[in-house]
Amino acid sequence: MKTSIATVSISGEFPEKLAAIAKAGFTGVEIFENDFLTYDASPRQVAALVRDHGLEVTLFQPFRDFEGMPEPMRARGFERAKRKFDIMGELGTDLMLICSNVSPFAVGGIDRAASDFQQLGELAAAHAVRVGFEALAWGRHVSDHRDAWEIVRRADHVNVGLILDSFHTLARKIDPNTIRSIPGDKIFIVQLADAPLIDMDLLYWSRHFRNMPGEGDLPVVDFMRAVAATGYDGPLSLEIFNDQFRGGSPRAIAEDGHRSLIYLMDCVARLEPDLSTDVPAMPNRVRAAGVEFLEFTTDEEQKLELEALLSTLGFAKTGKHINRSVDLFTQGDIRIVVNTDTRGDTFASSSYAVHGTNAYAYGMKVDDARVAGDRARSLGAATFSEPRFGGEVAVPAIQGVGNSVIYFLDDSDDLKTIWDREFVRVPVADPADDARLTRVDHIAQTTHYDEMLTWLLFYTSIFETRRAPMIDVIDPGGLVRSQAIESLTQPGFRLTMNGVDNRKTFAGKFLAEGFGTSIQHIAFATQDIFATAAALQARGFQPLPISRNYYDDLEARFGLSPEFSDRLRAHSILYDRDEAGEYFQIYSRTLGQGFFFEIVERRVGYAGYGAMNAPFRIAAQRRLSRPDGVPKVGVGKMRG
Repeated sequence: MKTSIATVSISGEFPEKLAAIAKAGFTGVEIFENDFLTYDASPRQVAALVRDHGLEVTLFQPFRDFEGMPEPMRARGFERAKRKFDIMGELGTDLMLICSNVSPFAVGGIDRAASDFQQLGELAAAHAVRVGFEALAWGRHVSDHRDAWEIVRRADHVNVGLILDSFHTLARKIDPNTIRSIPGDKIFIVQLADAPLIDMDLLYWSRHFRNMPGEGDLPVVDFMRAVAATGYDGPLSLEIFNDQFRGGSPRAIAEDGHRSLIYLMDCVARLEPDLSTDVPAMPNRVRAAGVEFLEFTTDEEQKLELEALLSTLGFAKTGKHINRSVDLFTQGDIRIVVNTDTRGDTFASSSYAVHGTNAYAYGMKVDDARVAGDRARSLGAATFSEPRFGGEVAVPAIQGVGNSVIYFLDDSDDLKTIWDREFVRVPVADPADDARLTRVDHIAQTTHYDEMLTWLLFYTSIFETRRAPMIDVIDPGGLVRSQAIESLTQPGFRLTMNGVDNRKTFAGKFLAEGFGTSIQHIAFATQDIFATAAALQARGFQPLPISRNYYDDLEARFGLSPEFSDRLRAHSILYDRDEAGEYFQIYSRTLGQGFFFEIVERRVGYAGYGAMNAPFRIAAQRRLSRPDGVPKVGVGKMRG
């Protein structure tokens, strides 16, 4: 599988871009002309630099405003082409992209354009290079790949071919199946990009909002299925214009890009098994059945505060690790691991040293843990392991958001008995004395907005999940963008990803003061929110206090009875309702720099996360937060 990326797709100086592209695993690079022109080196030196990184130049681009020009502009176009062909020879590439004309001077006509390309083909042959014609979605006369193909077909020259770009086809809602009739050997290169669905000017949309395949909403898989059907076996190249990427890490963006191409072609291979697709063999996406456990790291002093909070939530200490300073707390099907192993060589102790008390790891229940690890590695995920002691089980794991750890557990003999093998049981006075929490409903991870697409692609490419629509959460300090990742069937795995731009928001402050820790809150499910609220109150739990004004508005908005509204207010329960069902939420007060627990009940078919309640939750949390400038008492202290 030949993979390529345009230099315009990532940030950095030219040598930095090449290093990131090579390290990510690409085999080729498109040289965008501005990157070449602004780099102070000769074409031969650039060619040597590319080769030194183990790459080939797949394309030199763009060449603009060529076909259909009147004289003397037409003659100047051929002169420009000669000079570019000479440069290409020194760069070591034989292919140049010519995008459809946008000049107001351009004259239309398929035959006129074909004649221009036939003559250009002769000139290209004399220089031992090829030219590819691409239909820009906003082209003056040619904006459809079908018209571009007809021009190439009529030009009928071996050195003239078609360049396909998924954005230009899909943004205009052209049926990608029209590609299937094009001979694969006349497609010289395929450029790929996705994008969120936004109703705006095509040029502006293209120049600012493209992203990697699988990160947007365009049917890029259908586009590539049609390309694969032609027999095309050339490079798959990313051409991404994105303001966010221009300021991001070249290494991270290049890695995302390579993962996106592998994932894209894996999808195509599974949907088109009769087609020959050169994609690395890997297991299917992994079904995520839910969260098996959550693990906190802390020290002995702050452990007491965390344990006290867990006790008010109805958790009981039921196990102690055979080798490590690690305790197990359980309730229903929920397992919370509290790790105070302070040995300097453990990941938990390192995470505590950087972030303070934090939920640094979780275990995901999957059908096959080994297969999950194989799939993740195939898509470039970093594996995680550390030394095991006697009697301990080696659990497959990878690293995730904020340098967290995701463990994989299944029903194999070793992994399903890990709790009995690694933990000594601790007697519990009354196992039924809990708060009726049943399972982990979802976890919420917070990351910088410029990393959000990375982690959304991470989850959807490895696991059998889907993305819910993105929503904007309004915080007095700014905007937080939130998007959920969910198993295809529920109950299963749910995760909300929150992207922040600045530290003024509640989520941004958590990220800044926790030095990049990721899991900001954990939501537990109950089947009876009012029974749970009563049990929590009896155990001394302090819910996040919600303003009276919220309940007055809630009563009017949903037509709630005063008695029902009073029950909600008495226990600080937030409420939401849609056409599918109802949703109830109770929040804890914050722990450390902004971590908190949530208890939820979903009734009937409610599938959301109470987004309309987020501003009220955030306002309540901000009221109880330590004001800026007040010294920290300790990362494990309860707020409020």
